[in-house]
Amino acid sequence: MAVRKIMTDNGLHITDLELGVVKLNDVIDETMLNKLRNELDTLGFELLDDHRQQTIGKVKSAIIKLVHYHDSKSTQTISDYLSSQLNSDYSALSKLFSEVTGITIERYYIEQRIERVKELIRYDELSLTQISLKMNYSSVAYLSSQFKSVTGMTPTEFKTLGKNNRRNLDSI
Repeated sequence: MAVRKIMTDNGLHITDLELGVVKLNDVIDETMLNKLRNELDTLGFELLDDHRQQTIGKVKSAIIKLVHYHDSKSTQTISDYLSSQLNSDYSALSKLFSEVTGITIERYYIEQRIERVKELIRYDELSLTQISLKMNYSSVAYLSSQFKSVTGMTPTEFKTLGKNNRRNLDSI
C-alpha cells in the first residue's frame, strides 16, 4: 500500500504491483527516479534499478512466495521452481545470487523456511510433526536438525523462550 501510494502520489500509472515488483506504464526520467528512490528509502524500501539487483529481488520474492504463501507439497526442487518462475538458467541465477548477496540461494531458501517454521511455532496451532509435513520436511528430526543449525537452538527451546526471535524477511 505504501509503495502504491508513493507511485500514485507522483502521478505514475501502475499496471501491476506484487511483492517486490512494480510495473508502470510511464517512462521515468532521472529526476523522478531519484525522487522515488528517496521516498522509498524513507519507508525502508530500496529501488532496484540495476538489472542484477532486480534479478536478485525476483529470486528473493519467488522464494518468499514459495515458502510463506504456498502450502507446498510439491516435489519440485528449488532450482526447477526458480528456473520456471524466472525463465532463467538456475546455474546463472545461483552464481549471480552468490556473487551479489554473499550466500547461496539454497542457504537463503533454508533461512526463509526456518523463519516460516518459527512463525508456525509461535502460532502454537500445529505440532512439530504437522509443521514438518506442512513445510515439506522429510521428518521432524530433519526439521529439528536444520532449525538448530540455523538458530542454535531446537524448536522446543525456541518455543519455550516465549518471545519473538523471528527476523524480518527483508533482513535475511
